[in-house]
Amino acid sequence: MARATRVPYLVSGTNEYGSSNLGRGTAAVALRLARKLLREGYMDVRICTPRGRLLQSDEFDELKPKESDMAKGQQRSNREAKKPKKEKAKVIAAAPSRREVAWQPDFGPAKKK
Repeated sequence: MARATRVPYLVSGTNEYGSSNLGRGTAAVALRLARKLLREGYMDVRICTPRGRLLQSDEFDELKPKESDMAKGQQRSNREAKKPKKEKAKVIAAAPSRREVAWQPDFGPAKKK
């Protein structure tokens, strides 16, 4: 026998051929399916939440995920963004300098005591 799986969200709607009851695992997927049924001409489209609340089509916006429902990596921070560090030119110690030798003044022979 097939095992029954529990789906938290139930989307139902009625069209000219009858009614449809479709289960979905997340609020976002249930919301997407309900809007698709409305576009296809279904009437009386509802979403039943895990707590048993029935949402009509004008209440679907209550299912939209809030910032607190998002994963930690997707949340936006209210901190100020850090300034990027200034890039430093890399100097390789083993490589010879390619600078031209600048002219240096000649002070003449040094005095000997």
